[in-house]
Amino acid sequence: MLSFFDPYRNFDMISVIVKLALCFVCGGIIGLERSQKRRPAGLRTHILICIGAAITTLTGHYVYLCLGLPTDVQRIGSQVISGLGFIGAGSILVTNKRSVKGLTTAAGLWTSGIIGLAIGAGFFEGAIAAAIIVFLVEALLLGFEMRLINQSRNISVKITYAKNSTVDIILRIFNEFSATFTDFKLLGQHEEPDGTMVFTGVFTLRYNSKVDIDNMIDRLDSVPYISETRIL
Repeated sequence: MLSFFDPYRNFDMISVIVKLALCFVCGGIIGLERSQKRRPAGLRTHILICIGAAITTLTGHYVYLCLGLPTDVQRIGSQVISGLGFIGAGSILVTNKRSVKGLTTAAGLWTSGIIGLAIGAGFFEGAIAAAIIVFLVEALLLGFEMRLINQSRNISVKITYAKNSTVDIILRIFNEFSATFTDFKLLGQHEEPDGTMVFTGVFTLRYNSKVDIDNMIDRLDSVPYISETRIL
């Protein structure tokens, strides 16, 4: 451990201020990148979560050291880990019935909270290293991840449709976009009050990297007998 931080691992006013200031910096490092990409949880949200998590840990220390009450100093902080799940869930969105967005932001919020707990406990080195790594992951690996996704030439599309004849239309649309149909799995079917049969199935496709998947999904959505189209 770095000896520079040793004076601030104790529980006193200066140490508390240093810990909260470090939360401001580490939470800001993660949140800055999210703000630049206009994500719903940005700079302020990450800073507040990091500081709040640190205060939680510090409160546990205060109850034990200053009030002298018999308690597990980490018990309060342990609830932050599960509680952050509710905050993270609020940043996850399903857009246009197709894709999920916000998972990276939710993971960053959760990690920001854990970093705050580490700072509150005096584990400065780990917290700083984690904040830098999270920032690098969020800022630098997006392009690499997108290249990996683009190289994946197989895709599964979940489609809910009425009438068996709609399958012929679906297959024609796949052919229009040069996407090769390779497999189908029927997930379920039910009868509507008017007697119409509704089916839900997963179509597996192999496609060329030049295929515009978004346009293909829009084309499927425009079919009258298709009620839902979602990429899995």
